[in-house]
Amino acid sequence: MRVMLVNNRPVKIWTDFVDDLAMRQIENLTTLPFLFHHLAIMPDVHAGMGVPIGGVLACVDAVIPNAVGVDIGCGMCAVRTNWKVSDISTEVMRKKIMSGIRNRIPIGMEHHQEPQDMCHLPDGHDIDKLEIVKRRKSSILYEVGTLGGGNHFIELQKDEEDNLWIMIHSGSRNLGKQVGDYYNKMAQTLNQRWHSVVPSDIHLPFFPLNTKEFGAYWREMKYCVDFALCNRRLMMHRIEEVLADTLKGIEFGPMINIAHNYAAMEQHFGKNVVVHRKGATLASKGVVGIIPGSQGTASYIVEGLGNPESFCSCSHGAGRVLSRTAAIKTLDMEAEVRSLEGKGILHAIRSQKDMQEATGAYKNIESVISNQNDLVKVRTRLLPVAVIKG
Repeated sequence: MRVMLVNNRPVKIWTDFVDDLAMRQIENLTTLPFLFHHLAIMPDVHAGMGVPIGGVLACVDAVIPNAVGVDIGCGMCAVRTNWKVSDISTEVMRKKIMSGIRNRIPIGMEHHQEPQDMCHLPDGHDIDKLEIVKRRKSSILYEVGTLGGGNHFIELQKDEEDNLWIMIHSGSRNLGKQVGDYYNKMAQTLNQRWHSVVPSDIHLPFFPLNTKEFGAYWREMKYCVDFALCNRRLMMHRIEEVLADTLKGIEFGPMINIAHNYAAMEQHFGKNVVVHRKGATLASKGVVGIIPGSQGTASYIVEGLGNPESFCSCSHGAGRVLSRTAAIKTLDMEAEVRSLEGKGILHAIRSQKDMQEATGAYKNIESVISNQNDLVKVRTRLLPVAVIKG
């Protein structure tokens, strides 16, 4: 970790390099009058919208929708099985397992053709108090149990004992985007009306605590976090069904789940604050988390060390080193494919457009993990075997 002063506010960074745009966003965050104590930046940091991905922002009596983002509740889940990868032929993996998963789980912009059962949606929420959720209560029955696009993925992986694992990265689908966009626009309008001291051009409009708007956003954000978990859980169930049909006698361990786009009320340095994690993972002492790499590199199951300097957080992945546009323009597809196939990975690269999710578009996961050895300890190292990308 290194500490720097930006606008006389401490910024604690777990990497030696921050791209220029992300640095400008960090500078903007340090001007917020409700910023608490310091700003924490994880080792997978790269530019986002308003807030850099990998940013952990604690605020006094305020929530910033853009500091959560539009894929509210996006996160990871993983399950260990009792099967050895070496006991599964490539043909079985490709033709039965991977095609079976693709048949059961819509990817990209696709949704289910039929509504899923209501039992797959979150409970414990008053839908009548959730404006966007209520508006979309029919649509989300087609969205739950779908992967989405971008960097979302399903991977079959192996640990160092050759055990087969399932890992999923996905979020709240279009529901989260609708909620995020709606409340960010509302915050922009209200901040202009209130003559907020936060400039509009830094894209950080907020809701003060104890306002009805804060409460409305908070309720819908929490629903989206729960919906994202339901989404991952249903996909995991469907993948387990495919594996059980193919690998007789397979058994599944408990599902590890962790979100990395949300806000939470927490106590840090003796004060109750709103902690925003945008592309950052909770790493309180003993909490089990997941830090994925890329489709050609390792992913990690980790255990939090509860470091207060990071607001008990760690990275959410490797982090981009190239923007999507730059990756498509500059990466050598043949070289990327050759590298993946040389490792025996059933990959998801089909065209130059897929370079946006190629290994070369991401930071070195080993360096990212080593940069945060004061935040987490590694429990399991996983290598990719077969990949489905959104």
